Amino acid sequence: MATAIPLFASFKYADSLTVVGISLCTALVCEAISWILIYRTSSYKSLKSSIDKASKKLETMKTDNPSSKLTNKKSKTKKIDRVESSLKESSRDLSLFKFKSGAVVALVLFVVFGLLNSLFEGKVVAKLPFHPITIVRKMSHRGLKGDDSTDCSMAFLYLLCSISIRTNLQKFLGFSPPRGAAGAGGLFPMPDPKTN
Repeated sequence: MATAIPLFASFKYADSLTVVGISLCTALVCEAISWILIYRTSSYKSLKSSIDKASKKLETMKTDNPSSKLTNKKSKTKKIDRVESSLKESSRDLSLFKFKSGAVVALVLFVVFGLLNSLFEGKVVAKLPFHPITIVRKMSHRGLKGDDSTDCSMAFLYLLCSISIRTNLQKFLGFSPPRGAAGAGGLFPMPDPKTN
């Protein structure tokens, strides 16, 4: 076992692959935590099904040809508004329901980032195939000495890997948010055009 570490350490891309591997493992652990705390519960399943039903119903109501009668148009508008408000409320409830696992996942990510930061402090873990613009250079060259802008720090590689791996893992496992919940909730919801 002791001879495996020096062999791996002499490999050209060892640091990069270590960061990517740890990012993959972290994503798996985070999704397992989310599954335990959220996705397997009946509350989540009922919220997800109500969001799916409401978004399908809203889609069919909006695609139906509007009737020429004014009273039908008003009642249809009221029904659409009711379904939209129900969809927004369900999406908000889903976001609040996911919040509890978000705190645990954030703690895991914080601990792993601290561990990686202590392991790779000041080390170049990858080379970028381009010269990044200033704002990206500040992120990609964080904590590194020297002026080579193609040097990539652990923080930047870990950030890119975490975002891409976790998002694709959620899609692969079927844990991505329901269709109707994507634009309806969040911290900064879109303003309602009817209020203007």
